[in-house]
Amino acid sequence: MNRVIEDRRADLTGRFEGEAAWTPDNVGLIQDETGMMHYGAAAPMRATRRYLWRDANGLEVFFDDGRAFHLVPEPGAEAVHDCPPDTYRVRYEVLSPDQFRSTWHVTGPRKDATLTSFFERR
Repeated sequence: MNRVIEDRRADLTGRFEGEAAWTPDNVGLIQDETGMMHYGAAAPMRATRRYLWRDANGLEVFFDDGRAFHLVPEPGAEAVHDCPPDTYRVRYEVLSPDQFRSTWHVTGPRKDATLTSFFERR
């Protein structure tokens, strides 16, 4: 996977390069991302992230502590995660049976960024 972070507020571009793995647990899937984060002129740093994917009222994504994150929207639609004072909006695009992309737009009093993640099955 790779992710491009366009931070318009800080006028910086970042990128995350690594792997995402979905593994089954007793309720659904656990998504683990591991890789290197490059942000502006800062030294690269190791980064990890974990989400829980569940099929309840549609396909839902939760933070690793169980808090609700968002419902995966239908193709062409957008999901919203409110985290006052910020708003996160996401669209998913299936590019092929082995590739998809998510595009997040983050806005708020101190945030104005787009995060585009590309996932490809190995």
